[in-house]
This record gives sequence, structure tokens and C-alpha cells, in this order.
Amino acid sequence: MASSKYKDKDAGVVLSFNGQWISWTHTVVAYAAFLSALIIGCALHYHKIVKNEWYGYPDEWFPSVSATIGDRYPERSIFMIFIAITSGPRFALVGLWYLLTAKPGRVLPKAIALSGVIRTLTCGGWTYITSTDDHDWHDILMISYIVFTIPWTTGCIALSPPNAKAIKYRKWIAGSFFGTLAPLVYFFIQHKVHRVAGAYTIYAFFEWSLILFDVAFDAVTALDFDTFELVIKDVKGASKGANTSSVPTAVLEKEKEKATAGVYSAGFNLGHALDIAADVYHGFVFWSTLTSLGLVIWYFPLWHMGISGYEALVMTTIAPVFLGIRPLRSLVVNNQRFFHILSLAGLVAYKVEDPVYRLFTVGFGVFMGCLAWAATWSSDSVHPSRLEIRVIAWLAGLLMSSVAKFAWYTNNPIWPIMHAENGGWNGTGLVLAVLAVLRFTRKAPLNSWDINEQKNGSSLLSALGIGGLFFAIHSLLSDTSTMILWVWGGFPIRGPVSNVHAYYTIAAMTAGLLIGLFRPGMVTNWTAYGIACVGAAMLTLYEQWFGYYGALILTTYLMAIAMPLISKAAKKSPAVTFGVGFLFYNLLVLFHVWVVAYAFVPGGPYVREHTDWIMIATMLTIGAGVFDLISGQANRKYAASTDRRPSSFGHRKYHVGIFGLLNILFLMANFLRFPSYDYKPYHAEDRLFTAGIWTIHFSLDNDMWSSEYRMRDLIKELEVDVIGLLESDLQRIIMGNRDTTQFLAEDLGMYVDYGPGPNKHTWGAALLSKFPIMNSTHHLLPSPVGELAPAIHATLDVYGSPVDVFVFHSGQEEDPEDRRLQSEYLAKLMGSIPADRPAVLLSYLVTKPLEGNYNTYVSDISGMHDVDYTDWDRWCEYILYKNLRRTGYARVSRSTITDTELQVAKFVVPRDGSEKGKILAASKEERDRRVQEQEVPEGWRFPALFRGQGVRGHHYHVFDEPRYYNF
Repeated sequence: MASSKYKDKDAGVVLSFNGQWISWTHTVVAYAAFLSALIIGCALHYHKIVKNEWYGYPDEWFPSVSATIGDRYPERSIFMIFIAITSGPRFALVGLWYLLTAKPGRVLPKAIALSGVIRTLTCGGWTYITSTDDHDWHDILMISYIVFTIPWTTGCIALSPPNAKAIKYRKWIAGSFFGTLAPLVYFFIQHKVHRVAGAYTIYAFFEWSLILFDVAFDAVTALDFDTFELVIKDVKGASKGANTSSVPTAVLEKEKEKATAGVYSAGFNLGHALDIAADVYHGFVFWSTLTSLGLVIWYFPLWHMGISGYEALVMTTIAPVFLGIRPLRSLVVNNQRFFHILSLAGLVAYKVEDPVYRLFTVGFGVFMGCLAWAATWSSDSVHPSRLEIRVIAWLAGLLMSSVAKFAWYTNNPIWPIMHAENGGWNGTGLVLAVLAVLRFTRKAPLNSWDINEQKNGSSLLSALGIGGLFFAIHSLLSDTSTMILWVWGGFPIRGPVSNVHAYYTIAAMTAGLLIGLFRPGMVTNWTAYGIACVGAAMLTLYEQWFGYYGALILTTYLMAIAMPLISKAAKKSPAVTFGVGFLFYNLLVLFHVWVVAYAFVPGGPYVREHTDWIMIATMLTIGAGVFDLISGQANRKYAASTDRRPSSFGHRKYHVGIFGLLNILFLMANFLRFPSYDYKPYHAEDRLFTAGIWTIHFSLDNDMWSSEYRMRDLIKELEVDVIGLLESDLQRIIMGNRDTTQFLAEDLGMYVDYGPGPNKHTWGAALLSKFPIMNSTHHLLPSPVGELAPAIHATLDVYGSPVDVFVFHSGQEEDPEDRRLQSEYLAKLMGSIPADRPAVLLSYLVTKPLEGNYNTYVSDISGMHDVDYTDWDRWCEYILYKNLRRTGYARVSRSTITDTELQVAKFVVPRDGSEKGKILAASKEERDRRVQEQEVPEGWRFPALFRGQGVRGHHYHVFDEPRYYNF
């Protein structure tokens, strides 16, 4: 008789089966769960499950996974039964994989097994808790499942036993899985944002593909589990590392290392991982402090309406020049911990109430931060690995800062203009910063005194390169929406938008970091520099996607060239390369302020509106640094320093992990911020909308706090449906590269047109609307002498009727000719729309009622009427209208948010031609007939909340109550 295949049965074991059955059972039941729901759903509820919020059959003809397994009986119930059955084989599969791959002293198998368990639990979470049950928890669990799929997939490849077929299948399936994500997101955006018919059906195919690939990846374990028979006994020795394939082990190991980019090739060390995390966080703290300096400086010329003297603190960044004093340099290098701790003053500044002292506290922190980082780079330049760690930490800190700013709607949670009341995490950030700096400085300092500047190229050229580089990455990359707003052109959307496409900037930054880390030779040549110059020109000269493609090219280059440029500069005199480098950086910062603030600064008219000159100067200074790099490569010195063996740089896998984590965190924030576009006006039943105009003073209140939350509360409580915001362009270094409109639009549920971008040299004009923006154009009105006057002309879909809205900021009082020309331009623009179309002007006119340019704005040419011509106490803000039924008007005090009140007016949109005819035929006396509040419907009334003393310093003022009109 032949011997038993299962030898344990000979020992009396009752049940014995091969481990492959775990894999096959899991595969069959998992596929049965999804496919049975698809078949039954199509058979019973086909037209319902292919329908989405925009389209149904026949535009959409294949259901998504979520629609298929959603809320309908019986497919949901059958799906849940099969998923419950799947859980047993699933946990067994994870357990067998751990037993197969575990080795004494190895941490990775435990980590991968833990990720597999969490992944299984989160899968159960999002399948049993549908979006109808609890939308937030469904999304959280779904995102968590996707996040833990990444370490599970890559970890399984890295831990694969020496089985050539299994490794090949895992690489193919994993590549297909992750390759499907890009078109999946693309077609989801086409459906959700652009509302393309049929896009959701294509998205559904990619979504189903993810399910198939996901289950198939785990099915590959069947090729490895044939080594097991249960009671679990290793019959082939695969868990001991035996190679049963014909391919040599060394070849297979190399294949695995290549497939996972070497991330798992070396052992994991918790101490090293904490070191890298601390370094990156300390880099984040530096960027948080540096980017806050311009903000707290800007507060003073903003309130002085001109140069205040406090602008001198911008020069605190040139602190590294003091490293040219040898005793001081020795003191700083040998006491780096002390100086790095002093740099945390910038985080403590939020505790300082007085704006002047807060500014000096931040300036001190920036001074110490620049001094300490330059000393650290210079000291570590004799050790290539340590220098690389420091430079990458500093650059990854910028990446982390951009991620944090996106999650906080372009504010940094540890800035000194933030506190608990407006979303700040200052205390938490400070505690982590102290822990990070203690770990960052725990290694003994190194010396680099024997630097021969002549043999290392020109320190001045290197300083030029550093100055241009630092300015470029600060002005363009410290916020993911900056370059998107450079290319913004209005509605309909024809290019990227900040809360949907910002990840492309993060991806380009990450790609640049990886190139600089692993392939610096790709960018240290004139070809790469020339391509970057082309990208800079595209960004400067073009709008929409073409301009943004240039931005992505430039982004990748800047992050890639930063590593070799800073490393080369660190080998020279830090007083020159970083001290003088920061001086060039400051000159570019001032230059990029001068081009828009030319009316307030000496010599301003000579550089008026020349962002193109700034970009040329930036690229030329970077080119000087590249020239120094390339000349160094010619002597083979820098080239030799970059030709390093990976074994000496084991820290890189931790950096790659940090990059991946930051990208995942960004995508999670991106998912949560994805616009719903289902915004509702406050009084749709009355066909009424409330329009407002507010000059928001760059979102800094009287006490130097970021004011978005306070603005949000007032706009919401006044039930404003359409609002024009002026002085809203914050996308400059001196303003923190912020965008208040993102927070307001998303929190209030409004569409937003940012207005002319930051490269259009205005102080900003933005439009937020509860109603869809059908079309919008941006205008720069004639300004031969003074500052540019921005305007937005938008057409809104208000209850099915087109309504034109104009948002406008006139020139200064000191430039009467500018204001005259602007009034003529805008009057013609408002008069150019169809004669019977409703329109509203939300504006800052700088004129007295019934005098001067007022009579151009309110004229037969424009066809506009004043919201209340009897309101004599106006100079700046005005609301004009035509072809609408104006029902109310109010002026609300600003409290300490800004320097200007909020004006609001209520309008009713005519239902049909007869109502429109009645409005057109109304005489001036009928139109302006005032009534008491009780004479208008309740839905037409302003909130009583702001009567009397009001709330939080906001109350009806000037005439102390709203005014109402009816005819």
C-alpha cells in the first residue's frame, strides 16, 4: 500500500488538509460576495443602481461597487453573509502568512501581519457600515482600508518566499492595483466636478477592477501555502528560507528588492526611524517659523497703510553671516542643541499678546533657526550620510508644512497667528518640537574647519543659487494652492482647482525629493535646468492646465536640485553661502512685494507688475548655483561625493517611508475636503438671495490673529448667499501664501471664484456663491498711476435664472484719474449685459453718494440703481443692482475682524416675464418705498440677532436697524 500523503494522519490526526485550501476558500467566497451582489442587483434594481446624482440610464449603464452592495434588499444581505463567511479564511490567511515569513529577530513580519489584521477589520467596517448608515465612519474606515493595503501589498512582496511564480504574480497584480488608482481618481473627478455623462460608468469599471486585483493578490498565497498542511507543519522548509525553485536565491532576493525599491532590504530599527521622524518634524518647525515671519511683519504696514519700519526684521534670515566670525562659529557648532532650542521661540510667540512683541519673538526664532541650521549643515558636511539626512529632513519639513497647510485650509496650525479659537494646535506642536529638537541634536557635532574654498568652487555663485532656490521653494511650494491660483482663469472650470488637484503639486515635490536623493545626476546638468526654465515660462505666461504643467515641471526640478545645491553649499563658508544666500533671498522677497505694492514703496513704479522679471531673476540665480555645481562635477569632486553605496545610507528607506506617509496623509485630507457641490441657498422658497460686500483686510484681525473663523460665523449668521470679498489675495510670502476663500467656501457650502491670480498684481477680489457660477471673467481696470483695480464679472444660476454679479475694488483716493477711468470701464461693462438681465454690483468705489464718479456707476450707461441712495454715510463700500426686487439693506459693524463693515442686501428674483416687467416698469418712487419689518414676509427679514448690542461686537449700525422695501 502506498504511504499516506499526509504523514500526520499516520500519527492519528483526525483532520489534515493542505494550506492552499485557506487561500482558495478565501478567494472563492470573497468573489462570491461581490459577484452575487452584482448579478442580483442588476437583475432586480438595474436602473436604480446605475443612477447617480447627475445621470441615469442610458448615460450610465454599469453600477459602482458602492451602489451594488449598498442599501437594497436582497443583494446587500447576501453580500454581508458571504463577507462574514470570508472573515474566517481571511484571518487564517493572515496568520499562515505570518508563520511562513516570521524569522527570529525580524520585526517586519509582525508589522505586516498587524497591518493585515487591521485591514481585515476595517474591511468589515466599511462593508457593514454603509454611507447611508454613517457617512463619516464609512469614509474613515474605507480610507483606513486603502492605507493599510499599501504596507500589506509591499510587505508581502518583500517577504515572499523564494518562489519565482508567486513573486511574479504579486508584482503584476500589485502594479495593476496601484496603476488603477490614477484613472479611478481621474474619472471620479470627471463625474463629480465636471459632471461628464458616462464618466461614472468608466469609474465603476476601475472600481470593480480594484476589487478583483485586491482579492487576486491574496489568492497568490496558494502558491506558497502548499508548504503547509494543517495541523500546521512545515513539510517543505520554506519558512526556513529553503529555495525550491530553479531560480537562484540571490536573483530572487534582488527581484524582491527591486520591486519594493529596497525599502525592506535592510533591517528595521525603531531608534533610527524615530531619529528620521524627529529630523523631519524639526524641519517642519523651521518652515513653520520662517513662513510666519512675513505674516507678522505684514500686519504693521497693513495698519500703517505704508512702510512701518518693522519690515527690517525680514533681515533676520541673514543670521548665518555671523558664522564668518570664527569664535562665534565654534560656539554655535559646539552648542547646536542650545541654538536649535532657541529657534523654538517662533512657536512660543502665540503666547505673546502684543503684536509688536510677538513680531520680535518670531524674528528671534527665525534668526536662531537660520543660524542653527546653517551651522548644522556646515558641521555635518564632512560626513556625507549625516549631511544628506539633515538636508532631506529640511526639505521634507517643507513637504510636511505644505501637507499641514492643506489640511488646515492654507493656515499652518502652529503659526503665531493661530490659537485654539481659530483652529491652532500650538501647544501640541510646541511639545513635539521640543522632543524633536532634543533627538535631532543628540549626536555629537562634527567639525569642518579645513575647507578650501578655492578647490570647492565659488562661494558667491553658490550663495546666488541658494538665494534663488530658497525664494523659489518658499514663494511657490510652501502652499499647494499657490501655483494653481497663478493659472486660475474663472468659470467654467478649465484647469486645476485647489481642493481637487493640489495633490499633483505634492506628488511633484515628492518625485523631486526622490530624484535628488537617488539620482541627483539627472538634474545637475544644463539640460534639466533648461527644461525647468521652460516650465517656469509656462507657469508665468499661461493659464489653465498648460500653465500648471509648467508648474509641475518646475516643482520637480526645484525639489530635486535642492539636495545637491545645499550639499555643495554646506562644504564652503556658511557665512557666504547661507548668510549672503539669505540676503539674495531677501532681495527677491522684497522684489516680489514691490511688484504689487509699487504705489506705497520707494522705486515701486520701476518694477510695477513685473512678476516675469522676478521669475527670470530667480532662475538666473539658481542657474549660478547650477554652474558652480557643474564646474565642480568637472573636477569629479562632487560627482565622487554623490557616487555612494546604498549600504552606507540605510536611512533612505526611512525617508521614503516618511514621504509615503506624508502623501497618504495629504490624500486623506484631500478626500475629506473633496467638494460636494450640493450647496443650498437659505431662502429658496422665497426665491430670495442675500448679497454682501466685505473688505477683509487680508484675513488678519486687529490683534494679529487669523480671522477666517470669525468671518465664517458672521457670514453664516447673516445668511449671506452671495458675497464679494476684497483685499483677499494672500498668496505671497508676506501674507503666508494663504487662501481664505477655501475655508469659507467649503465650510459655508459655496462655490468660489478666487478672482485675478497672485501673478496679476492686485490686492485681490473674490466671489463666493451658494448658486452655481455658470461663467466668470476677470478684469484689470485702467490704472495708469495707482494700484491695479481688480474686478470679477460672473453669471450665476439663481433659481434657474441667470443673474450677473460684479465684484470690484476701485483705486485709491490719491489717484482721481485712475478712479474716473475705472468708473467708465465698469459702467460700460455693467451696461453690456442683456437689458433685462438681473445684476448686482458688490464694490469698493471710493466716492461720496450722489457725487463725482458715483453718477457714472449709477447711470443710464450701467443701468444700475443704488441699494439706498439716501444712505449718505458711505465712501468705500456700495451695493448696486438692476432688474431685481430689492427687499432689504443693512450695515453690520466689523467688530475687530477688519477695518471695514459688512454691507448686505436682500433681493427677490422675478419668477416670470410678468414679474420682470413689473420690476422694469416700476418708478423710482415705487422702487424706493420704505416699509416696516412687519410688512414684509418673515423669510425676507434680517436676523434679529444683530439688533441692539448684537453679538461678538457685530450689530446693525449707522441707522441701527435694517431697512426694508416693498412694492
